[in-house]
Amino acid sequence: MAACCSLESVCEFETNKVLRIYSFRLGSLKWTIHFLVFFYVSITLLVDRRYQKRDSVISSVHVKVKGVSQTDRRVWDTAEYTIPGQGVNSFFVLTNIITTENQVQGLCPEFPLPKAVCTTNKSCMKGRVDPQGNGIQTGKCVNYNSTVNTCEVSAWCPVESTKTAPTPAVLDSAENFTVLIKNNIHFPQFNYTTRNIPPEFNISCVYSKHKASLCPIFRLGDILKEAGEKFSELAIQGGIIGIEINWDCNLDKWMHRCSPNYSFRRLDDKRTNEALYPGYNFRFARYYKQPGGREERTLIKAYGIRFDILIFGTAGKFSFIDLVVYIGSALSYFGLAQLAVDCVLTSYTSKFQPVKEYYSNKKCQTVLGPRWTLFYVTFVDECNILMIDEYLKTSLQNIKGRIMDKCQSDFTQSSQFPYSDHKASPQNSEEMQLLQIRREGPCFRECPSWCCCGKCRPADAFWEQLCCRKTDGACIATSPLFEQLVLSRPGLEFVLLYRNPLLDLKAGVANKPFRHCAYERYIHWRFGEGDLGARAVIPNCCRWRIRDAFPSENGEYSGYEKKK
Repeated sequence: MAACCSLESVCEFETNKVLRIYSFRLGSLKWTIHFLVFFYVSITLLVDRRYQKRDSVISSVHVKVKGVSQTDRRVWDTAEYTIPGQGVNSFFVLTNIITTENQVQGLCPEFPLPKAVCTTNKSCMKGRVDPQGNGIQTGKCVNYNSTVNTCEVSAWCPVESTKTAPTPAVLDSAENFTVLIKNNIHFPQFNYTTRNIPPEFNISCVYSKHKASLCPIFRLGDILKEAGEKFSELAIQGGIIGIEINWDCNLDKWMHRCSPNYSFRRLDDKRTNEALYPGYNFRFARYYKQPGGREERTLIKAYGIRFDILIFGTAGKFSFIDLVVYIGSALSYFGLAQLAVDCVLTSYTSKFQPVKEYYSNKKCQTVLGPRWTLFYVTFVDECNILMIDEYLKTSLQNIKGRIMDKCQSDFTQSSQFPYSDHKASPQNSEEMQLLQIRREGPCFRECPSWCCCGKCRPADAFWEQLCCRKTDGACIATSPLFEQLVLSRPGLEFVLLYRNPLLDLKAGVANKPFRHCAYERYIHWRFGEGDLGARAVIPNCCRWRIRDAFPSENGEYSGYEKKK
């Protein structure tokens, strides 16, 4: 059976119930939000090209630096001031230099560093190595010059004597050097390959942001100018400059565009103080041998600018799937209108108080989660229905529950039955009001302590210990309404025949159908129209009044079934 139900549920369709509120202000708020969301979604769809499938760039870079510079001592060409191997997709241009020539392996005084200055041999320790020094101490204190003594070291002698970069830079004219950047890119998802050198490339062009923005030849001075730096200042200590190439490609045939966009910025921190080694420099040496076989070298401390080429880029091409996904995700934004209206209506500071109350009653319905115990009870001297969702440890009469609204039943048609007693018509509400307020004296017959009407009978089960009243007074089972609506045999026959026209009620049928039908009519009368009947509890006095009118043949009754 469960499998059959699950199979049938496949063919079912569920949809949400809509609550429509006629309000000019709320309607204007909703359509304003819808317009703003539609405007945002449309702009984002077109500007960010959210209808396209995206892929990231794969690239390779090759550079060529050109230029010649002359100083007082020599002419510098590309092979001397361009030093490769400084990093991936980068190149280095030398701008300043300190040289120490004719160095040989031997013993010589150390440069007067703070830890190398001495007065006696005791100030020097044999085998000591100073990380800031140039060699290994021999333990002797020797003259560095006429005024300073330093520890003797075993090193390449003479040691490097200059620690400050020359000003101005030796190759300050390098700002006129040019560099050609060859950048090949590939988008694997679209199998698309291109490069930054256009087919109509003019080898005499020089990059200009406004005049020649696609030219791949760059003047070094212009690069630093675009990065906000002055070449003559940066050339002294050196630095790191980033050349950013951004590929933003649209591969759709109707709007094809795939060209690089160049930008420049400084990557190192120029505000660093002297203790943290500003700029960019490194040392290297050139070795050679004299005719006698002695090895000599020239130590070079090179200052310069390292250019890092950074490649970014994405390509997009129309994709129906991506368009559908974006539209599907964008539709959720229209729910902001409902959220805003809900906040206005449910806020305690809302100006639409009548609408808020009506809205809450229509839209919100409080239900409980699964409970082992759940009862619905009502009293003749109270207007509401009580919901009790806790385990009973005492009489049901004394348990406090949650108040629920009552769905009114329509019994007006009962007065049109040919057997109806118009003197006790349910349209006459005065009788029920008198029943609710009328007080009787104490009952002289023995009755349970929880009974307030004097008609209840003892019961062991807690859920059967329920009276029709909350306070002392007349029992509802003694009212003419109870007789007409619940116990009237013609009325019960009418209901039974209405359900089953072929039911034979004149052949001496048992009282069970009448008794159960009376239970249902009482629940319908007192609990209203709804789905509470399965858990509604009939008061003890009313239940026995019905049983007395339609007794069981063997004197046994099933009683209220406690469902779990």
